[in-house]
Amino acid sequence: MSRTRLRLAGALAAVLVAAGVATGPAAQAHDRPPTLAELAQRHGRYFGSATDNPELTDTAYTKLLGTEFDMITPGNGMKWYATEPQQGVFDWTNGDQIVNLARRNHQQVRAHTLVWHSQLPDWLTSRDWTAAELRAVLKKHIQTEVRHYRGKVYSWDVVNEAFNEDGSYRETLWYRTLGPGYIADALRWAHQADPHARLYLNDYNIEGLGAKSDAYYALAQQLTAEGVPLDGIGFQAHLALQYGYPATLEDNLRRFSRLGLDTALTEVDVRMQLPATDEKLAEQAAWYADLTKACLAVRHCVGITVWDYTDKYSWIPAFFPGEGAALPWDEQLAPKPAYFALRTALGYTQ
Repeated sequence: MSRTRLRLAGALAAVLVAAGVATGPAAQAHDRPPTLAELAQRHGRYFGSATDNPELTDTAYTKLLGTEFDMITPGNGMKWYATEPQQGVFDWTNGDQIVNLARRNHQQVRAHTLVWHSQLPDWLTSRDWTAAELRAVLKKHIQTEVRHYRGKVYSWDVVNEAFNEDGSYRETLWYRTLGPGYIADALRWAHQADPHARLYLNDYNIEGLGAKSDAYYALAQQLTAEGVPLDGIGFQAHLALQYGYPATLEDNLRRFSRLGLDTALTEVDVRMQLPATDEKLAEQAAWYADLTKACLAVRHCVGITVWDYTDKYSWIPAFFPGEGAALPWDEQLAPKPAYFALRTALGYTQ
């Protein structure tokens, strides 16, 4: 859905709600409050969640996933190790499962991710490549995958995590072998394969103004000046209470908007040092609300995606021992203060 269609959908939803007409992926019943997706649609935004294939057997989980959100991101099922496990042999099983689930629920898909330094198959990382060889491999992978999902996804995270914290290019297989031009090439190849998908660069720790976000801003200026098909920047927003809230987020979103680019909060979670306390949960709720308000304040911030919606399936405890409780629903799928703060930030007043 284009920005214009998203805004029109939001305007239409607001009119229908004001008139008492049901809206949303499941018709809005009078005996329940609106979902996060329905509230976001009133602002011309989406509200999404990541998901992953193993948890789709959890029916209580999938019921909430299918009703509360209007945008889905496959957490792992479209990454290189899953889609091209052997050179030239493609497997769409996991990605297709999530795309088909989204279609059944009348949801859209943020496809993630085509070019990354992590979760690559052994055949790709266990040998040396010439620039010509690797360029051909990269082009084939991007275009084969994007063509497979052509017309089925809203957007692609084309290149993921291309910069270090100091704003220098990350020394990946792609950068070492192909140089920084691999980013523009990847965007061009993806656009050739699906001219209608929105194309993003995506990274963490770029929420506030700083060296890393400056590097993306400079790259975005260069790419747009050169006519490279870049549509947006994804701010992952993996945040942690102990490191402080990114107070310059709104200003940062706004400067990318001035370049004519969409922005989105693409992988949101707000972790804390365990155990969770009422005080920490209240602070977390305030952060979720502030993130949402920042997105709503910037015209070209098109939506928010939480990196799965429940602590039951969060990636945080496995990667940050002693931390967790990062999401708006707890491990029992009960809403936390963050969920209610999100609703309030989206304008729900009852």
